[in-house]
Amino acid sequence: MAEQTSLKGKRVLISGGTTGIGRATGALLASEGAKVFIFGRHERELRDAIAHIDTHGGAVDGIAADQAEEKDLDRIFGAAGSFLGGIDVLVNNAGIGGDKLAEQSDAEWRYVFNSNLTGYIACAKHALMQMRKARGGHIVQIGSISADRRGGDDAIYVTTKAAIQGFSASLRKEAAEYGVRVSLIEPGSVGTDMNENPPSEQRKEIAKKALLRAEDIAEAVRFVLVQPPRSVVTAMQIEPLLQD
Repeated sequence: MAEQTSLKGKRVLISGGTTGIGRATGALLASEGAKVFIFGRHERELRDAIAHIDTHGGAVDGIAADQAEEKDLDRIFGAAGSFLGGIDVLVNNAGIGGDKLAEQSDAEWRYVFNSNLTGYIACAKHALMQMRKARGGHIVQIGSISADRRGGDDAIYVTTKAAIQGFSASLRKEAAEYGVRVSLIEPGSVGTDMNENPPSEQRKEIAKKALLRAEDIAEAVRFVLVQPPRSVVTAMQIEPLLQD
């Protein structure tokens, strides 16, 4: 059998780690012995996520910050560096949903763009600058199957996810020169806070296999991280069995 990369002691930074996929990923990786630092926009959700992840073992800390705000980026990576002592893994996950372009103000669609794309690129660059000095690391980008499906209700969101798809493919080739792996995971419909349906309806859809749980995507993140160092999962799409 091929050897797996151990996650014990890995220093992991998760953007958007306070809810949904990010929170579930933090809990799973902590249970494997990783040291986890998370950030998200809201203090209350941050504290709740830290308490949740802490119960799974490992070490965890985080701050409330917004990757869409340039002024927050140095603070994010400064705090992460102080706690982790370096970054072995970045899970680039933070993002927000959109709406029809005609129904958003210029400020609203620009904020979605900065949250979902500019913030991703900024976090990836900060992490890559550290990883290339260490000659190793892994950047996991959480995209969306919307990049291919391209629905008509969220044009800016789709644009950002399609851009992440291209960014990840190109960054992988650049990062490989430094021994850094880049993986893209594109989920289908997931039951999270971003889902517009109430939790009761989401649970019904999950039971019918028409909706994924956040923990399903966390398992996908774990899968790409534990592959032997000679290989990289470049892209993965994961959908509910009954995805529309």
